[in-house]
Amino acid sequence: MTGTKATTLEAFARARGQAFIRFDYFGHGASSGDFAEGTIGRWRDDALAVLDELATGPQILIGSSMGGWLMLLLSLLRPDRIAGLVGIAAAPDFTEELIWQKLPPAIIDTLKRDKRWIEPSRYGPGLPITLALLEEGRAHLLLGRAIGFDGPVRLLHGMADPDVPWQWALRIAEKLRGSDLVLSLIKDGDHRLSRPEDLARLTAAVAELSDKVAAPAG
Repeated sequence: MTGTKATTLEAFARARGQAFIRFDYFGHGASSGDFAEGTIGRWRDDALAVLDELATGPQILIGSSMGGWLMLLLSLLRPDRIAGLVGIAAAPDFTEELIWQKLPPAIIDTLKRDKRWIEPSRYGPGLPITLALLEEGRAHLLLGRAIGFDGPVRLLHGMADPDVPWQWALRIAEKLRGSDLVLSLIKDGDHRLSRPEDLARLTAAVAELSDKVAAPAG
């Protein structure tokens, strides 16, 4: 929650006098716990607890990468609370399609034997990928069916993203049931989309949906 996107959004919300919550999932950032003990379901429950216990009124969920998967899961669990979604390189189903299905047999053998594998990361130390994370993730897969959220959605995705192919955004757009969906592809954008011009696109999307929520009905 100390990343550039989160802090930019906090400053943006403060300037507008708009409520804003940022948090770290279990095993991430300032939160307690061992990352290797996390699963998609556990992190979804973290987000659900924030929504249920700390937030009031209609909410716009903003999720980057894995957070984009979690926001979609919450939109199905609390559709009456969610007024809109903003996804940045959203990565539903990544545990299955971007990790498990791409692993060579030797690493699969390691996972089955040791229950974990250290995945090299371009962003810092390698991440422990556990067999439990991959197997539990199958309970939360979304891209094989329609995603029954009808509210407005804005998706941002870099076409130079080396981690989550930009075609993921097209798949999400096709699966989402609502018609108020705008997908922005940034040709030279990477996975993080944290350059000034990317942050400007993000805050513009949040401002647009915020104004929709605040506008009087009719």
